[in-house]
Amino acid sequence: MATELSLSLAGETVQLLGARALYWPARRALLIADLHLGKADLFRRAGIGLPSGGTGDDLARLSQVLQAYPADTLWILGDVLHGSAHRAAWYRQWQGWREQHATLQIGALAGNHDRALPKANLGIELLGEKVQEGPFLLRHDPRPHPALHVLCGHLHPLARLPGMQRRWPAFWLRSGLSVLPAYSRFTAGVAPVLDDGERLVACVEGDAIALPPR
Repeated sequence: MATELSLSLAGETVQLLGARALYWPARRALLIADLHLGKADLFRRAGIGLPSGGTGDDLARLSQVLQAYPADTLWILGDVLHGSAHRAAWYRQWQGWREQHATLQIGALAGNHDRALPKANLGIELLGEKVQEGPFLLRHDPRPHPALHVLCGHLHPLARLPGMQRRWPAFWLRSGLSVLPAYSRFTAGVAPVLDDGERLVACVEGDAIALPPR
């Protein structure tokens, strides 16, 4: 097993990371989807008891990824937030993390949970619903494009390995469209029904494991 899987998408070499991120070496860019900042805090305010971790854990993992895969740019493919930009613990954690990575350019695509993002003051560039980067169209929703390879999120794909009951976050590789796994650990997901030629790359304890295509 390996922590990354290199492959070609739309003529570009990219690396699918077992850490639930995509690295584009030629652009020194890291892509993640569905960060869901503050989701655990939102649940706690609703009186739902949760274990510690949440945003702080996700950001610590992101720092480790950036250390291993030097990037000038981070693109977040939607659902940066989970709800309102309430100034809870997650916000202080984000501000501290942003100061540690002050030179990193961060751009975010709008997701369905990001209504409060324009007023959240997170120190990131808001890119709207879609943006083209080389042969790729970055967006949140998994809608295909007639000419560009779409990189997106939203669906939180899951994969089951042979002989294991647990499902793991996964990249869902489709024709002209690749769905990234949810970066946040505090998310549910769906196990997609694959069409012919599609495949999943599971993220298992930091390793990227390519499953056989359908």
